[in-house]
Amino acid sequence: MKLDEFYHQFHVWLVSNGQSYVFGLIILFIGFWVIKLIKTRLRARLARHEVDSALRPFFVSLTITSLYIVLIYVVFKIIGFELTVLSTVFGALTVAAGLALSGTFQNFAGGILILLLKPFELHDDIVAQGQEGVVTSIQLFYTVVLTYDNRTVIIPNGKLFNEVIVNVNREGKRRVDFELKLGYVVEVEQVKGIINAAIKDMSGVLSKPAPVVGVIALELDGIRFTVRVWVNTKDYLTTKIKLQEKIIKDLREADVKLPTHHLLPGT
Repeated sequence: MKLDEFYHQFHVWLVSNGQSYVFGLIILFIGFWVIKLIKTRLRARLARHEVDSALRPFFVSLTITSLYIVLIYVVFKIIGFELTVLSTVFGALTVAAGLALSGTFQNFAGGILILLLKPFELHDDIVAQGQEGVVTSIQLFYTVVLTYDNRTVIIPNGKLFNEVIVNVNREGKRRVDFELKLGYVVEVEQVKGIINAAIKDMSGVLSKPAPVVGVIALELDGIRFTVRVWVNTKDYLTTKIKLQEKIIKDLREADVKLPTHHLLPGT
C-alpha cells in the first residue's frame, strides 16, 4: 500500500514538475555548449586584437565564470529552486570579502587600467612614487622598476595608477637644461659663441629642435646663462655630463673668468 502511495505521489510530482526539470536540463546542456563556444571565440578575438597577454586569462576567466553563474541561476529559476537564502548568504560573503580585500582590489583595478591604457610599457623609463628607473615587469597587482643604482622597487598598482607618472622616454628625446653664472666682466657674445661651438662639437646633441643659448637673468652678482639642447633619451645623462665638462674646459681655454661656483642645478 505504501509503495502504491509512493508511486502515486511520484506520478503527481512528475506530471506537475517533470517538464520544468527536463526543460532545465536541456537549457543546462545547451548553455554549456554555448559557453564553450564563446570561450574559444573570445580567446581568438583577444589574440587578434593584440590584448596584453597578462590580461587575456583574466578576461576569459571573468567572462566564462559570469556566464556559468547566469546559466545556473536561470536553470534554478526554471526548475523552481528557491534562491532567496542562497542569495542572502552570497551577498554577505561578498561584502565581507570586499571589506577585507579593498586594498588588493584597488591594486588589481590599477593593474587592469595600466595594462589597458598603457601609460607606460615594459622597458620604459618612468618616474613614479619618488623612484626613477626602467620598468622590468607589469603584473596585475604590482609593477617592478629597476632603478639606475640597481635597486628593484615593487610598486603597488593602486598607488601607481592614482599618482603622477612621468614617462621619460615615450617621446624618444629629451631636453638637457642647465645654467651657469658668470661675472659682468665677461663678454656675452664671446661666451655664447664658445658654448655654441661646444654644442656643435658634441655628437649626442640633436640639430632639431635647435639649441638655445642666452642670458636668462641679470643678478647682482653676475649674469645667468641658460643652455638648452635636445638629445635622444638614452643619451640624456651622458651628453649632459660631457657637454657641461666641455663648456667649462673651453671657457677656461678662452681665458673667460669663472666664479668658484659657476654651475647651477639643471631645471
